[in-house]
Amino acid sequence: MGTAKELYELQEVDLDIEQRNQALEQVKSQLGKDEELVASRTALEAAKKRLTELEHQQKIGEWEISDLGAKIDTIEKKLYGGSMKNPRELMGFEQDLKLLKTQRSEREDKLLTVMMDVEDAQQDVRQKRGEFSVVERGWQENQQKLSTEKGRLEAELAALEQKRKAMAGQINSATLKLYEEIRLARQGRAVSKVVQGRCQGCRISLSIADQQRARMGNELARCSNCGRILYLG
Repeated sequence: MGTAKELYELQEVDLDIEQRNQALEQVKSQLGKDEELVASRTALEAAKKRLTELEHQQKIGEWEISDLGAKIDTIEKKLYGGSMKNPRELMGFEQDLKLLKTQRSEREDKLLTVMMDVEDAQQDVRQKRGEFSVVERGWQENQQKLSTEKGRLEAELAALEQKRKAMAGQINSATLKLYEEIRLARQGRAVSKVVQGRCQGCRISLSIADQQRARMGNELARCSNCGRILYLG
C-alpha cells in the first residue's frame, strides 16, 4: 500500500474520531441539563404557594365570620330576651348589632371572592402538576437516551483510537510528523484526493508535474497551492 493511501486512510479515522468527540461533547453538555424541568418545578411550587396563601386567607375569613356571628347571637339574645329595659342601652346594642351585621356582610363578600380564587388556584396547581409530570417524564427519557448515546460513542472512540494506533504504527515517524503538521495547519485535512486533475482540498487544477508525482507514488506529492499531500485514489 502506498504511503499516500495509508495517510489518507489514517485521516479518515482521525476525522471519524473528531466527529465522535464533537458528538460526545454535545451529549455531555446535555446530560444533567434541566432548565426546562427546573422552570416547570418552579412554576408548580409558585402555584402551590399561591394556593396555600389563599386557603389561609379563606380560613381567616371563615374564622372572622364565625366570630362576628357569635357576637351577633350574643347581642340578639340580650336585645330580644326581654331582660334589657333601658332605652339608651337598647339603642346602643341595636347600633352595635347593625355594625356587626354590616361587617359580617362585608366579610362574606370578601370570603366569596377568596373562595373563587381558591378554586382557580386549585385548578392552576392541577394544571401545573400535570405539566411538570410531562416535562419530568420527557427529561428522564431524554437523559436515559443521552446516557446510552454517551456509552455508545465512548465505545466507538475507544475502538477508533486502537485502530489509529495500529495504523500510525505502520507509518514512519518523519512522515507521520509531516502529516500531523499539515493536518494542524489545514483544519484536520492533511491529505487531499485528486479528482479530474483537481486537488479536492483547495479545488485548484494541478500541474501536470504534480499529477505525475501523485500518480507514480514513489514519494509524497504535495499540492503546489495548499500544500496538502496528494492521493490519487
